[in-house]
Formats: sequence, structure tokens, C-alpha cells
Amino acid sequence: MRAVLVIVGLLLLALPAVAEGTARHGMSMFGELKYPAGFKHFDYVNPGAPKGGLVRLEARGTYDTLNGFTIKGNAAAGLGLIYDTLLESARDEAFAEYGLLVESVVVADDLSSVTFDLRPEARWHDGKPITAEDVAFSLDLLKAKGAPFYRFYYANVDKAEVLSPHKVRFTFKGQKNRELPLIVGQLPVLPKHYWQDREFSTTTLEPPLGSGPYRIGKVDPGRSITFERVADYWGRGLNVNKGRYNFATLRFEYYRDSTVSLEAFKANAFDFRQENTAKIWATQYKFPAIKKGRVIRKTLANGNPTGMQSFAFNIRREKFQSRRVRQALALTFDFEWANKNLFFGQYTRTQSFFSNSELASHGLPAPAELQLLEPLRGQIPEEVFSKAYQAPKTDGSGNSRRHLRQAKRLLAEAGWSVKDGRLTNAKSGQVMEVEFLLVNQGFERIVAPMQRAMERLGAKVSVRVVDTSQYVNRLRDFDFDIIVGGWGQSLSPGNEQRDFWGAAAANRPGSRNYIGIKDAAIDKLIDHIIFAKSRAGLVAATRALDRVLLWNHFVIPNWHIDKYRIAYWNRFGHPPAPPKYGLGFPDTWWLDTVKDQALQTATKGRN
Repeated sequence: MRAVLVIVGLLLLALPAVAEGTARHGMSMFGELKYPAGFKHFDYVNPGAPKGGLVRLEARGTYDTLNGFTIKGNAAAGLGLIYDTLLESARDEAFAEYGLLVESVVVADDLSSVTFDLRPEARWHDGKPITAEDVAFSLDLLKAKGAPFYRFYYANVDKAEVLSPHKVRFTFKGQKNRELPLIVGQLPVLPKHYWQDREFSTTTLEPPLGSGPYRIGKVDPGRSITFERVADYWGRGLNVNKGRYNFATLRFEYYRDSTVSLEAFKANAFDFRQENTAKIWATQYKFPAIKKGRVIRKTLANGNPTGMQSFAFNIRREKFQSRRVRQALALTFDFEWANKNLFFGQYTRTQSFFSNSELASHGLPAPAELQLLEPLRGQIPEEVFSKAYQAPKTDGSGNSRRHLRQAKRLLAEAGWSVKDGRLTNAKSGQVMEVEFLLVNQGFERIVAPMQRAMERLGAKVSVRVVDTSQYVNRLRDFDFDIIVGGWGQSLSPGNEQRDFWGAAAANRPGSRNYIGIKDAAIDKLIDHIIFAKSRAGLVAATRALDRVLLWNHFVIPNWHIDKYRIAYWNRFGHPPAPPKYGLGFPDTWWLDTVKDQALQTATKGRN
């Protein structure tokens, strides 16, 4: 018996529980890292930036909760400032993360797990240490009581095991993919000793305990919220934090709409504004403070994918379930006219769900894409194989009869024709009624020509503008016909694609699958993205998915711009160039006391 036990013991020792990898200071999707172990700071910061001062920021709408992790209520702006994550993303690399709460990370060679060694000096704002128990608790809490997004996002994370007070291992289930360790690295860590006796799923205006560079200061619900830099922040000396979080105070001022906020900005009520409306940028930024150099107006290159902004159909509605119907209605949007007359020629028509990146499809499918698409032939639109997608293009006259004739033919093929002056379905007798649900009043002028064109086809069209709270609730319940839907994209797409287009998310309240897509072929292409084994494989899978989404005409593509349009009161210093994949504001900027004093003197009693 003793001999048998010895043999069994030797066999067990020969079989490791986890295929361990190598401990590293960071990780990326496919292993490469720009910054070596022991790097001093990110290249896009000023490590000697002075600390102090106030920066005033704008926020839109309102807020009624300081818990941004649940589906209830409207969360205040800036709440991420009070929490640290396990890893910190670099803004000049595609999906690379470096140790923040952790000092080293080990990804199993077979991608079955990731293990983090926490920094023993990491502390909550009340001085208590951040432990592996907190990390495991955070995962369980977010999956059990957080917004539905978290259950979906962390669906393939089986469990978090506490191996020691400062070591935690996440084990994955299902088919393994390279993104899961990075997803876990973004986990916001919450304090177990604070939340275990509180109700997590309800709204609250009690400032929660955090660990990040800022804590919540003054709370004025719906009007403003103030964040104060933590003087003894435990991570202030880390290389990932050097040159960042320079302002002593950040205050978000709330405004109901863009028009009011712009006037407030002109009156020096807040410091920085990013403009998203072409007409306003072209016509409203000529006030005296700009001419006198007190406000700086500029554009900066945007290296990020611009994703897809669009008029998005809710295909849960029977009237939009035909691809021909959606294609027909898309022909009513005259982008060329809108760009010339409304946008001052500033925009480019969006032709991809991954625009402004190498992930965007173009031309006909390459061999690597065809390997993924051919097995789906018959399940996806045939145009995917034979045509390069091109959004409808007009002469810009605003009166494209050719497009309306084409739309009429498509509607007839789908069983819709005009009866008693109304576009009617021949089988069901349903009359085509379309409501555009908007939260931004500025879109009314863009939708108006589409409304007229659709009415010429016989549809009954209405436009409804609602407040932020009502809009959010209707989105969560998928209670709309057409919205302005937006899907931002990263340089390394992954699990979030399931939330955008996956069948499992189609009827899950609060998901980003606004369209309601439930398509097995699309689910397979999403899996090809998630489980890609190389960058080339990821690009091919993303382009293949892009083609299928485009040719299904789920959306009417809008437009994009590859620049940031910003204006700010001239009281700041900033690094010579922003990070490649971001603005860097307010993260890496600082208050220049000389400029600030000069501005205060110049604007005393006036702008």
C-alpha cells in the first residue's frame, strides 16, 4: 500500500493543475508590448507635470445615482475616476495593458486561466489593503447584481480563486480566447468590506468607497458633481500613473442640451468642449474670446476606429424584418445633400462598422475572408461574395428620383405597395408607420428630408424627441422603430461583439444589440473574431463580419470624421502630442498657473 501511495503521489506531481506561463509586467492580445519591464512612464505624458488647480467639465442630461455598475438610474459622469482596475491600458498601443493594482500577471500557456499578483501596497481610500478577496468578490458581485452587460461580458470567466492574500487566479470555461485575460485585466475592483452589507443593485447618492486617484467630493444631483484628487493615493508613483491625474479638482457641470452648454462655455462656465456637430463648429466658434486667443480652437488627429453611427432599425418589429424593406428605406437618406447643406462638407460617409481602421472591409473578400465566408454561403447575403459594399450615393440635389424609384421596386418585391395613399403590406394589411426616436434635437433637421422622402413612398413617419431618462429606458426595453445607434470599436474587437450583434443579447434588456439580430451565421463570425489566433486572423474575421452586417442593411450608415474638434479656455499645459488613440484630456493635461492668471486678468468682468 505504501508503494502504491508513493507511485500515485509521483504521478500527481507530474501532472500540473494549470499550464503556467511566464510572469510579465503586462500583456497584449498577441503578446507584443511596446513598454519593457521597469519603464519609467508612458511616452504621451509629461512626468514632471505640475499638480493642482480646478478643471471644469461638461456633462449632458442629469444623474441620480453614484453607482454606475447597475442598470438602475442615470449614473453620474466621471465615476471611473474613483476606482482602480487590475491593469491599465496604454493609449498608444492596440489593446495592451500594464500592471496597476497588480505587479505581475501570468497567462496560462493553454489560455485556461490568468493569475495576478497584487501589489501589497495597494490601498482603499479608508486605508485598508486591497486583497485577492476583493478581486474575487468584485467578479461575483458584478455578475450577480451588476448590469446585464457584466454577466454577458464575463460569461466565459468560470471563477476567481483566492490563492493567497495577494494572489488571485481567474479560470475560463468554454473555448479559450486571447482576449479573456485582457478583459479580466479591465475588471474594476470593488471593496468587499464596504459592499457586502449594502444593497448593490439599487441607486444611491452616498459616495462609494474607492481606491483610485480621485474621491467624490460635492454632490449636487442633476446639476454638478466634484471629484477631489487623493493626496495620499497609493498608486501616485507608479509608472502607469506618472504625469497623469494632475488636477486637484474636477467638476462636471450638467446641461440639458448642447445649445445651452455652448452658451455656458462661451461665458467661461466650463473649460473644455469637444464639438460633435459640424454646423455648430463651422458657425458658432467665432465669438470674441477665440479671436482674442483666450479660447483655443483646433482639430486633432483621431487614430481610433470610428465605428458605426447610423439610423438603426429595430428588426424585432415585423415591418423591418425584410432586408429589402430596410434597403429601400436606406435609399431615402441623401448624405451628399446633408453634407453640403448641413455639415459644411466636414464628414465622410461611413462604409464600414469598423471605419477608420485596418479592420474595415473593402473591395471583394480576400482569400482569408473567403475561408470563413464560404461555409456560410446560403445563410448570408449573396452580395457578400460578388459586390463591394457602397452606401447609396446621390448627386447632392436633395431630389433623387432614381433612388426613390429603386426603393419603390424593392418595397414591391417585399410585398409592400401603396393602397389608399398608404404603403401597405399585401398579406397582413399592415400600414407602414415609422417613428424616429431621438434624444438629440439636432438630428431633427437631418431626419426631416428622410421623413419627406419616406412619405413620398407612402409611409406614415413621425419624429419624437425625448429626454435622456425616457430615451435610456426605451432603449433598454427596445421600444423604438429607428434610433441613431452607435457602436464604437477598438483596434482589437472581441467579446463585446456578442453584445452588439449576438443572438443571446437580442432580447436581453440593456444590451447593445439594439437591432435585435438573431443570426447563426453572424454568431459564427463573432466566434472567429473572439478565437482568432493571430492579428491577421483577427483582421480577416472582422472584415468578414463587417461585410455580412453591411449587406443585411441593418442600419442606414451615417458619417464620421477622423479628427477631434476641440475648444478650451487657454489656461492649460499639455504634452506636445496626444496619445495615438485618445485625446489625453483631462488625463494628461495640467493647469498652467501663468496662463491661468493672465486669463483671469483678461476676463475679469468680461470674456
